[in-house]
Amino acid sequence: QVQLVESGGGLVQAGGSLRLSCTASVSTFSSYAMGWFRQAPGKNREGVAAVNWSGGGTYYGDSVKGRFTISRDNAKSTVYLQMNNLHPEDTAVYYCTADKQHRPFTPWLSALRYDYWGQGTQVTVSS
Repeated sequence: QVQLVESGGGLVQAGGSLRLSCTASVSTFSSYAMGWFRQAPGKNREGVAAVNWSGGGTYYGDSVKGRFTISRDNAKSTVYLQMNNLHPEDTAVYYCTADKQHRPFTPWLSALRYDYWGQGTQVTVSS
């Protein structure tokens, strides 16, 4: 069983930045693709960003392209989400996810791709 622990959420003003971190309790972290999802109250869960096993491939939702950057440090079993120029509509609970099964025909930002989920961290952007 993989445990994912997110940190770094909080309250920030519009235009500000936050960096989320997610540490996985697994020794084979480099064999997992990782992703970030978010869910705002009353809205569907949304795929934000994903990164492949090596970190060489990254994928972003249209609403965050150019503002968010996903990266990973396999030596630390940690994935990051750098969020810049935050907007009030970025307010949501952000979830870290891990993909072990490597489903090649499932889109990178589909929740169906991911086997493990963290508890989430709240991000609130004030206007």
